[in-house]
Amino acid sequence: MTILILGSGGREHTFAWKIAQSPLCKSLYVAPGNSGTAEIAQNVNIGVTDFSAIKTLVLEKQIDMVVVGPEDPLVQGVHDFFLNDEALKHISVIGPQQAAAELEGSKEFAKEFMMRHNIPTAAYQSFNASNVEDGYAFLETLNPPYVLKADGLAAGKGVLILNDLNEAKAELKNMLVDAKFGNASSKVVIEEFLDGIELSCFVLTDGKNYKILPTAKDYKRIGEGDTGLNTGGMGAVSPVPFATPEFLNKIEERIVKPTVAGLQKDNLPYKGFIFIGLIKVGDDPKVIEYNVRMGDPETEVVLPRLKNDLVEIFQAISNETLHTIDIEIDERAATTVMLVSGGYPESYEKGKEITGIEAITDSIPFHAGATVKDEKVVTSGGRVMAITSYGNTYQEAIKKSYQNIEKLHFDKMYYRKDIGFDL
Repeated sequence: MTILILGSGGREHTFAWKIAQSPLCKSLYVAPGNSGTAEIAQNVNIGVTDFSAIKTLVLEKQIDMVVVGPEDPLVQGVHDFFLNDEALKHISVIGPQQAAAELEGSKEFAKEFMMRHNIPTAAYQSFNASNVEDGYAFLETLNPPYVLKADGLAAGKGVLILNDLNEAKAELKNMLVDAKFGNASSKVVIEEFLDGIELSCFVLTDGKNYKILPTAKDYKRIGEGDTGLNTGGMGAVSPVPFATPEFLNKIEERIVKPTVAGLQKDNLPYKGFIFIGLIKVGDDPKVIEYNVRMGDPETEVVLPRLKNDLVEIFQAISNETLHTIDIEIDERAATTVMLVSGGYPESYEKGKEITGIEAITDSIPFHAGATVKDEKVVTSGGRVMAITSYGNTYQEAIKKSYQNIEKLHFDKMYYRKDIGFDL
């Protein structure tokens, strides 16, 4: 098969790394890709939402399958674009159709879906600029901390958790009236704060059947001890040590099954990954959010633990025969630590040369915001590279990642030294 991956991050490099191992994959393209994907696939400089350029590429290279990495093209309807085009409709697309992608595209849509299908989540209300005063009143009924979520996509930065009521009111106005997150915050969901420890559950579905992948926990905040600004993720651990068999059973029965059944009941066509952001409150799981693709950096610890041929799984998703596949998981733990540009998640410089990659042993460097320039690998984004390692325990794996990070260098390189600290 000839396969195209859409995206340019660490997640997409991990997909490329895994797909390239499959005997079913004859040639592999990544659009736009990065310096890591360039080593194992052919990068094509096309944006992930440039559907007409994607069509041209797919026809020219006779691509059989498109694997969609990020959320933007899914929310904008890339799967529907293929289905509605006579020349493209026979091509497999891994990722939900636009109607189902609203689970990530709109926080309010996701909340209504959970309420409809009795899926445990935090109590909430949503507001827009016309009823911002009602939003203030609703905040007054809640106990701190206050959770404000931009309804639309805000690149992982549209969630604020604030302890002060007046600050929460000011930020609500900032989001709704002053468009802090642009169009993404034209509507804001305010919800009760759930106190507990977070984890992520990853589900594959062909629309009827489902398979559950390993759990993972990522670390969103820039600073050690989970302090400072939210990022796209600074590291991840899989499996999650506190996710006991009993707890995993609760996730499957109370959340995964009703989610997949709800998609069918609501006629939301879904072929791909469901990423369920969870929080363990006491001994019970509740849903914080849905994403309609794999997480990043969680992909960098989940896929390395998957023993199956990923292309075979994707074929089963396309053919709606996922129930015939037995998922095999590596018993070892996997951890990843993200190296980021100095200043991230605020302003940072690009074009810094990365050295020491060839010295890495016993870890896998997944490139993210990195590109090739004048035959050198240089930084091109905030999150630059994820260093993934295996170990018999997550402590052993994390130690390997940190040992290899010491061999790497770029100007103003930063990483958290406490991934897994709370486990």
